[in-house]
Amino acid sequence: MTTVDPNFEANAEREARRERRFTQINKADKWFQVLGLSWMTPILKTLAGDSPRAQGKEIWRLLGVPLLAIVIFIGLWGTLAPKVQTSLGAVPGPAQVWTEAVNLHEDAKAKNARAAQFQERVEARNEQLIASGRADEVKEIAYTGAPTYYQQIWVSIKTVFFGFLIATAVAVPLGIVAGLSPIANAAINPIVQIFKPVSPLAWLPIVTMIVSAVYVTNDGWFEKSFLISAITVTLCSLWPTLINTSLGVASIDKDLVSVSKVLKMGTWTKITKLVLPSALPLIFTGLRLSLGVGWMVLIAAEMLAQNPGLGKFVWDEFQNGSSSSLAKIMVAVFTIGIIGFMLDRVMYALQSLFTFSNNR
Repeated sequence: MTTVDPNFEANAEREARRERRFTQINKADKWFQVLGLSWMTPILKTLAGDSPRAQGKEIWRLLGVPLLAIVIFIGLWGTLAPKVQTSLGAVPGPAQVWTEAVNLHEDAKAKNARAAQFQERVEARNEQLIASGRADEVKEIAYTGAPTYYQQIWVSIKTVFFGFLIATAVAVPLGIVAGLSPIANAAINPIVQIFKPVSPLAWLPIVTMIVSAVYVTNDGWFEKSFLISAITVTLCSLWPTLINTSLGVASIDKDLVSVSKVLKMGTWTKITKLVLPSALPLIFTGLRLSLGVGWMVLIAAEMLAQNPGLGKFVWDEFQNGSSSSLAKIMVAVFTIGIIGFMLDRVMYALQSLFTFSNNR
């Protein structure tokens, strides 16, 4: 009768658990890449029992080198900034910018507290009116205090997504038509080539005059300044999506097109079952580019349209000219960059969910 070595069974079980951990880590790696956290994979593999030497190079490349670059950047910034004098004083270094970021956070909390107190006073007033039999005098009074920094960030995000969604609704159907029809492509291409390079600063006066002439109501869903900024974003950001959609549709495998003809697919079925699934990787590439362009355009549009947002915040601080204005503008610059990165990661996450593309 043969006996099984208990150590062999224990080692086999440990090896099986190790393999399961590595399988889970490899599955998670896709989402680490989406989130910009690809350095987590080699760290987790090291903790799971892989050779530290084998994963050390990856950890250094994915985490060590970027951190070193950031440290060098901050060091050069802190060293060189005080040597550059402007009309508002020396260029602020990392410490001053961080201080202003904290101040903006504290200012936002103080403004929220004041807004809450105002709302409580309004509610107390209305309750007194109702108690005294004067319910007809009850009314809601909007708080008119200055917006917080976070509220301005939120306005900018809403504006860019509104403009981006309009651009997508226009660009994707036009791109599909241009990709399917050489005649439509010949008609659309000159328009794209003419208007694609136009700066938002050129579009803004035209949009402002048209919106002011058409949108005459004072109690509509949107403020005029919001619509001006959003439409300017639309006009500047729709071109990458249109071009990439057209290219993706035109590059569909000809054999698939032949199969659709053999099966006598209708136009709608052909588009939904064949065209869109095949062209999605390039469509999403165009959407990512469009959102990035829209976010860059938005800041200039908000500056000139005076739509409450990060662009207006930068412009107001520039006009303010206080000793802390430059540091606040630099806080806004870092905010714009970080949000732009996050928006791109959101679009890449959607691309990963709906396509098999590995583009990053």
